[in-house]
Amino acid sequence: MNSSNLPTVSVVVIAYNDAGLVGEAVSSALAQGPVVSEVIAVNDASSDGTARVLDELASVHPRLKVVHRTENSGGCGTPRNDGIALASGRYVLFLDSDDVLPPGAADALVRTAEEHRAPVTVGAAVRRELPQHHDVPWMPGLHIPGEVIERPADRPELVRDTLCVNKLYDRAFLEEHGLRFPDGRFIYEDFVFTARVLAAAPRIAVTGDLVYVWHVRRSAARKSISLDRKDVGNWRARVEAHRAAARILADASPELGSACQVKFLEYDLRMYLRELGKDPEYQAAWWTLTRAYVDTFAEADIEAASAHARWIVRVLRATATPPADVERLTRLAAEPPRLLPPYALGRTGAPVWSEELPVELDGLSGLPVAELPLTVDAEPAGRDAVRIRVHDLYGRLAEAGPRTVQLRFTPRAGDEPVLTRPVELRPDPRGGWIAVLPFRLADLAVTGRRQGLRRMQAWNIAVGVQCADGSPVFTSLRPGGGLLRRRALPSSRYGVLLAQPYRTGRAPSRCASRRAPRAR
Repeated sequence: MNSSNLPTVSVVVIAYNDAGLVGEAVSSALAQGPVVSEVIAVNDASSDGTARVLDELASVHPRLKVVHRTENSGGCGTPRNDGIALASGRYVLFLDSDDVLPPGAADALVRTAEEHRAPVTVGAAVRRELPQHHDVPWMPGLHIPGEVIERPADRPELVRDTLCVNKLYDRAFLEEHGLRFPDGRFIYEDFVFTARVLAAAPRIAVTGDLVYVWHVRRSAARKSISLDRKDVGNWRARVEAHRAAARILADASPELGSACQVKFLEYDLRMYLRELGKDPEYQAAWWTLTRAYVDTFAEADIEAASAHARWIVRVLRATATPPADVERLTRLAAEPPRLLPPYALGRTGAPVWSEELPVELDGLSGLPVAELPLTVDAEPAGRDAVRIRVHDLYGRLAEAGPRTVQLRFTPRAGDEPVLTRPVELRPDPRGGWIAVLPFRLADLAVTGRRQGLRRMQAWNIAVGVQCADGSPVFTSLRPGGGLLRRRALPSSRYGVLLAQPYRTGRAPSRCASRRAPRAR
């Protein structure tokens, strides 16, 4: 069946004060071909040139219909609902004004929906970090290409995908169940909409094709709602959206409701905790709000969460205010998680959070070695080497017998990691193990060029420990001793390279490095 014979799609694009980007979004929808019968652009009372851009596009593209709202709705739900009400295609697809649909997205989704008679079809999405054009897959491994899920309750983990934009919806299904977004100023409206969709128990088909490119512009003057986390109001809105979604899912299926609670503990809570920052006022407000919310969770849902998430919840519950070592908690919430020393024991000899907060770290003894939240310190050891110190973790790593350590550099633009030569670990008189790893940053730049990396190179830096029992552990580095100092390096190709190791994200959870030739 060619595209002209496929049932048609209505693409709903919402826009507010996005004159510089909305044209690209609409054009990507029109470029999908005849399978898209109409693009409905809803301008949510923009005060910039968005209306003019859309009207000019509509004057030359008959498939583009523009709706100008006279009052701003305050959120994304109302304009999407406006688009659904006006849609005439068999299927509905959503697109935000600062994102794009990749070529062939609508075709792939419709073919999969028709093949499996699925009211909901989902495809792959990526978060594209701009301006670097670094793509990060959204929820990798959650959706299996070719899979057909008869009931969402059969795959409760689907609640982790809260996006509405990487999915195609049968319009008749939306109308039959009265599925709409929350109206007005409701942040994270897609949490509630996707919960309502899953609660309606549709058959869900999966295509492996890339169907959505989510642009992430962290340096933009006006951040997207999901990135604008400068005050506790954003977290409060996310908590309320999750509360509503969890209630909807629990009413439809106990399995989905429980999975939604676990997802909050393992994903939402950890994401915001690792970005907690150092403002005491924000910390206190965040702590009070979060503690009150997790106190409403059933113990069974907390027990079902990962060990790292359980420990975080129990520390939250143990104190009414952020503890003095709250920074350790932000590191435990990082990805990968790290539990920084000191390591205290309780009265019974069991591992606990600290002497001041003797919260038991239950389940630590049963964690696979690869999942241990190890801490590895790193500092310069001369010009072309780094000194590594691997901390033990209540004897768990010692049981596995750490033998060697090596650095792993992964290009932030993708491609295969580069591994340094493994070096044998030796016991550190202070505890743990140490090693000196030789490597040359200039050699890494040469390897990057061979992989097609030009001009500025950016690498994530990790460390791998190989144990005598065959267990590998990969984690991030905790830089110290001037490791993050900028360096000028001789280069036979460029004359000089500038190397800048740095911490990624608001919380220093990962270490990375940029390399650039000459003045760059």
